[in-house]
Amino acid sequence: MASVALSEAEKVYIVHGVQEDLRVDGRGCEDYRCVDVETDVVSNTSGSARVKLGHTDILVGVKAEMGTPKLEKPNEGYLEFFVDCSANATPEFEGRGGDDLGTEIANTLYRIFNNESSVDLKSLCISPREHCWILYVDVLLLECGGNLFDAISIAVKAALFNTRIPRVRVLEDEEGSKDIELSDDPYDCIRLSVENVPCIVTLCKIGYRHVVDATLQEEACSLASLLVSVTSKGVVTCMRKVGKGSLDPESIFEMMEPRLGAWRTAGVNWMSADQAEGGGRGAVGCEH
Repeated sequence: MASVALSEAEKVYIVHGVQEDLRVDGRGCEDYRCVDVETDVVSNTSGSARVKLGHTDILVGVKAEMGTPKLEKPNEGYLEFFVDCSANATPEFEGRGGDDLGTEIANTLYRIFNNESSVDLKSLCISPREHCWILYVDVLLLECGGNLFDAISIAVKAALFNTRIPRVRVLEDEEGSKDIELSDDPYDCIRLSVENVPCIVTLCKIGYRHVVDATLQEEACSLASLLVSVTSKGVVTCMRKVGKGSLDPESIFEMMEPRLGAWRTAGVNWMSADQAEGGGRGAVGCEH
């Protein structure tokens, strides 16, 4: 994770401000920065999106390729995640410096998508046990300015929303052999429903209070954070703690209960039908 060096005086200033519900950039504890979402930004992908949240910049591309269904789920396609921490984002990622973070983010994405309700994987099946669509989701960290997990989850959801999968017909001849015919009409495609795709809300504990959408400086003052994967309906699908500090059960409930509304603030339903058809750009989740 990208880090920033702060003096003790700076940390005290940030912590005391948070206790008074006044952060360094003027936001309250439950306020998000504006989220800039742009879709259809990479031409050689099935779907793509770029998200800017403060100084955090994330690019996600989705490629749909044909493959064989997994043995344990012969009637479904599946998603594969890869996270690349660019050395341009921070010097700490040079060489193999970002590998551990990339693996941690990819594993988190696998966890939040490891349920039947997030994406209809059966719609990705072409021929049971034989052919299916595999969605390769590539995440590129262009700049790290805090709150990585939230920005990445929004970018992944936007890219899946923008994904177009060619419609396929399976033709069978008299001898029983099957041929696959892909439509060459760019508008004859399958669109994924992302209504139930969760996004992540990160709650950082600073002093005795908690903040959403923490900056790098605020993350440096936090010993523990709670990652909550939640849908637009407020359903929590996954939860995990990050950081070296500890959180007692009462603290966890205190962090979650009054702040699940921050999810809507973050802009779960930021995409419009117009953007779905032609790609687009929008700003959501602004502080208030």
